[in-house]
Amino acid sequence: MVVMSIAGVDPSAGAGVFADLKTFQAHGVYGCGVVTALTAQNPYKVFSVKPIDAGYVEEQIDAVLDAYDVTYIKTGMLYSPEIIKLIAKKITEYDLKAVVDPVMVATSGGDLTKSDLADALNRYLLPKSILTTPNVEEAEKLTDFKISSKEDAIKATEKIPCNSLITGGHLDGINTMNIDGKITIEKQELLKSDNLHGTGCNLSSAIVANLEKGFDIKTSCLKSFDYVYEGIENGDYGTLIAKL
Repeated sequence: MVVMSIAGVDPSAGAGVFADLKTFQAHGVYGCGVVTALTAQNPYKVFSVKPIDAGYVEEQIDAVLDAYDVTYIKTGMLYSPEIIKLIAKKITEYDLKAVVDPVMVATSGGDLTKSDLADALNRYLLPKSILTTPNVEEAEKLTDFKISSKEDAIKATEKIPCNSLITGGHLDGINTMNIDGKITIEKQELLKSDNLHGTGCNLSSAIVANLEKGFDIKTSCLKSFDYVYEGIENGDYGTLIAKL
């Protein structure tokens, strides 16, 4: 079982490719990592971002897929429309199934992308993806729609061009799933913790690992909620520590 993360590098290892690989490993799935950008950051601040050229991102993807039979991938910080278009092309070329974490702003508040990213995601990548996992702020950017309630979140999922999970960290713990047109609300207790860095990365990579293990999309999401919850509860260093 081999899966792939396409995302940025967080040297503190709480988010991005490094976090994804740890989550894949925790689920007993072998993970490969393609790097889209280098960052200087820690759980509390983003200092700088240096994107990787789209052509070199393509070389990394082709190298991995030349050796491994991969079906499920997750994307994190893609940084630019050029990289988004490339990933969409690769999904078609290799018949990949993508879970998109539409990373635009770090938990610490740093802007990690170019401003036209939401439009490129909606136009090129999301229509070819099986699921996207935005937080409330990211969902608002994708839909140009203010989300202040459960009802707003449901409406927002209907505006996103693929199955969607709007996470509830900024909405009183209300996670809103729209899978094949069916709405599921899963409310979780919000833990009082500073160990929140990389929650979105860990959630989307856990979903991919569970999909690879044969669970359907809804079940994969539900199992991954529990994984991230435990990671927050048991975390340290400002980030998640999760076990299965």
